[in-house]
Amino acid sequence: MAGGGFGNSNGDGKDYPGKLTMFVFFTCVVAATGGLIFGYDIGISDLGVVTTFLSRFFPTVYHQEKADHITNQYCKLDSQLLTTFTSSLYLAALIASFFASTVTRVLGRKWSMLGGGITFLVGAALNGFAKDLAMLIAGRILLGIGVGFANQSVPVYLSEMAPAKYRGTLNIGFQLMITIGILAANLINYGTSKLKGSIGWRVSLGLAAVPAAIIALGSLFLPDTPNSLIERGHDEEARTMLKRIRGTDYIHAEFEDIKAASEESKTVKHPWRNIIQRSYRPQLVMSVFIPFFQQLTGINVIMFYAPVLFKTIGFGNDASLISAVITGLVNLFSTLVSVVTVDRLGRRKLFLQGGVQMIVCQIVVGTLIGVKFGTSGQGSLSGTYASFVVAFICIYVAGFAWSWGPLGWLVPSEIFPLEIRSAGQSINVSVNMLFTFIIAQAFLALLCRLKFGLFYFFGGLVVVMTTFIALFLPETKGVPIEEMVLVWRRHWFWNRFFDEEDGGDASSTAGVEMAKPSV
Repeated sequence: MAGGGFGNSNGDGKDYPGKLTMFVFFTCVVAATGGLIFGYDIGISDLGVVTTFLSRFFPTVYHQEKADHITNQYCKLDSQLLTTFTSSLYLAALIASFFASTVTRVLGRKWSMLGGGITFLVGAALNGFAKDLAMLIAGRILLGIGVGFANQSVPVYLSEMAPAKYRGTLNIGFQLMITIGILAANLINYGTSKLKGSIGWRVSLGLAAVPAAIIALGSLFLPDTPNSLIERGHDEEARTMLKRIRGTDYIHAEFEDIKAASEESKTVKHPWRNIIQRSYRPQLVMSVFIPFFQQLTGINVIMFYAPVLFKTIGFGNDASLISAVITGLVNLFSTLVSVVTVDRLGRRKLFLQGGVQMIVCQIVVGTLIGVKFGTSGQGSLSGTYASFVVAFICIYVAGFAWSWGPLGWLVPSEIFPLEIRSAGQSINVSVNMLFTFIIAQAFLALLCRLKFGLFYFFGGLVVVMTTFIALFLPETKGVPIEEMVLVWRRHWFWNRFFDEEDGGDASSTAGVEMAKPSV
């Protein structure tokens, strides 16, 4: 297999006893609901097309949009104030993720989820009762803190609780909940847009309290992971929990591997300092580049501003929200495809196939819009022509939803050794939020200036990231999380970062033949 593969599902030959128990399944479902708050927020950002919301908080944008003389379809909603409202959450999440790292490591994963849920709940209340823009943005910052804590802890929790052979399926539950949150928000936006006065947008923003309450209450009943318990010195509790979640008493081998990883982690006093060491270079590179590339796929062009985009290409208010619902449904069902296939086909195949699909769609959508609007931004779309645009946008969303969407959270959460896992996940979340913030800030301005070329721009970036995956990401399917280091030691490129004294020579790892990349 390209990039370093294995002849069996468990890279080092280990296949721990155990099964997917109902206990661990329901535990992972409850934990995955942490994705609801992130997804709901992404979907609720579509309030940018609700007239009463714009007129109250963004009157300049509202009057600019209504002005008869504005015919440039690319620049109708180019407002720094509107994008500041949307993107302030992601800057807050970025900063919060660093604090969440300490909470996750010292107190455990579940308490980080609880803190995220409570903070998000308070932010939802502030937004629902907002009287001015300052109150609105303050609430949004609290939402961001909640998202930062949840996104830091939930993927790690899922990867540690799941058996190796089902880790992909259970971890993608987080992304599945994000898509459910997006769809729910889009449906709520559509329903509340029919209400008169300010009640509509207040209901939309206030209902963010529902997913917040779900994860906050759910986290109180979640057990801690065996990895976290051992890390904090509760060995017997960890042994009992491991037996329960694996459904067998024969957990000695897995317990000893987690214990060994914990003993090594205790020698690391400063994970933020250690993570930049040469032996952690492969994981560090992936924790930066995977979330970086995830945000540069162009998905936020579609999902953050789906109604804005559809309005820009000539749809009305109702059609904009309906289109957002359509893309939300495609996103949801396509994520289910990933749930079913990720532990069968592996991470790499989904990454590569989804990348090719997105490249083609970006080029086609850019061309379709360019033909009609050119560089002047003036023109209109017929119903048939607009349907083609929507169709290729949906195909694009499907490609993202079974590749970069879920795998952008799954892969970084499963590749770090215990001693730097919390720090590594914080880097993953912070990079993700940083570039989410940048894209949210820049999108409307980029659309106004690059016009239809913006789609070609993102298409070119998808070419780069697909090549990166083909060359540098080894397959992690079925590899026990505390044995993941062997994946990097066997890789054609990353093996050079391991000294022989670290066990990094390829011949020492079960005699597996190193694979060269094939693109």
